[in-house]
Amino acid sequence: MAPYWKQAAALAAISALTAVNGFVAPSASRLSTCGPLCMAETAVAEDMKIGEIASDNIRNIAVIAHVDHGKTTLVDALLRQTNVFRDEAQADEAGERVMDSEDQERERGITILAKNLAVMRDGFKINIMDTPGHADFGGEVERVLNMCDGVLLVVDSVEGPKPQTRFVLDKALRRGMKVVVVVNKIDRPSARPDYVVDKVFDLMMELGATDEQIDFTTVYASGLLGTSGMEPDEMSGDMKPLFEAVKDCIDPPTVDTTEGDALQCLVSNIDYDQFKGKMGIARITNGSVRNGQAVALAQPDKAKKTGRLTSLFVFDNLGKREVDVASAGEIIMFSGLDNVEIGDTLITNDGGGANAADPLPPIAVELPTVRMTLGVNKSPLAGREGKFLTSRMIRDRLFKELDRNVALKVEETESADKYAVSGRGQLHLTVLIETMRREGFELEVGPPVVIYKTNEETGKVEEPFEM
Repeated sequence: MAPYWKQAAALAAISALTAVNGFVAPSASRLSTCGPLCMAETAVAEDMKIGEIASDNIRNIAVIAHVDHGKTTLVDALLRQTNVFRDEAQADEAGERVMDSEDQERERGITILAKNLAVMRDGFKINIMDTPGHADFGGEVERVLNMCDGVLLVVDSVEGPKPQTRFVLDKALRRGMKVVVVVNKIDRPSARPDYVVDKVFDLMMELGATDEQIDFTTVYASGLLGTSGMEPDEMSGDMKPLFEAVKDCIDPPTVDTTEGDALQCLVSNIDYDQFKGKMGIARITNGSVRNGQAVALAQPDKAKKTGRLTSLFVFDNLGKREVDVASAGEIIMFSGLDNVEIGDTLITNDGGGANAADPLPPIAVELPTVRMTLGVNKSPLAGREGKFLTSRMIRDRLFKELDRNVALKVEETESADKYAVSGRGQLHLTVLIETMRREGFELEVGPPVVIYKTNEETGKVEEPFEM
């Protein structure tokens, strides 16, 4: 589990700022309060408060791509041009790939956990979700897309669409989302932007995109240089064209009503705070919610879990800020309900919930493809490295992982000291094992085994394959 930290005294104005496990906020030195060095074009009116922004001025987007196509570097460029950092010195201190704040992410050079941030630009609040590019972490992408209204599809200017590009784009198109195609790394000498755009068009046709989705906007960018443009040979010196494309081409949240009784808020992630306990992260689909409100967590065909909110946050830059009220279209974090689960719908419980809205459909993700057994180390060298050795400790840790890792599955086996852990691939399971090892667990790991399933239509046993 990622370490948690207390807010720095110098950032006392940002209340209750904590690290997020899953939506990870980097260290306190990387955060900023927008001071006198803010650029005029990104300044926000003083009376505009976080949590009180009209839904028409909100854009919720996910940045999706194949691995190593430059998503995180592109997000870095967006951060540096929206006053997240106080000055150049603080930006330099933060370094590169700010969003890849986990140890394994920096060591492996990939994004593992989806992360959330929010930036202000010309009076618009843009909630950005940085997602993993590796297929093994596709569950993170599927979970995050539930909070978005559109996507930035980042494609390498040389390689073009790759297998994971197809997977994540298919998920976005099925949800009816609009796509802004970002041809990244346009500064490469071997860039071939026309070829890449044609291949993206062909891929959208193959995936059954609508006419509106196929009529996508293309932005050419270099995340490394922090430049973008609407034509490959007409690049501006900043990311303004990309910001403009997001504001103009991605629809604002669709809101039926902001009445309190209509509250519908699908929980897409779980966090744990050492002071506030278990916290849910969700996007408000309809209605509004206030701090201290009587609420309930509901799922179709399940009993409601009732409680009262003890804190309510919205995302602000790389951290979060406490608010009194949040309305439809916002992405929130809340505490007060220790039994919150991913897939729950937060609804009102005022008046016993007599006028509460129906719960939303829970999150659906692709099934696991690989299984491994994890259990107690029984080798002659057992107990020499780890401090958590028993079957009970291993079991508790594995089932706790299910709270936020929606693509993982853990099952009991015939042996009391072994557990079958299923995931989307070997890397997915390897990251979990390495995380547990660093936490002090000592494990005996079995070989990976492909999960076969019987096709209900043909009766044949089949291995996993991509459509």
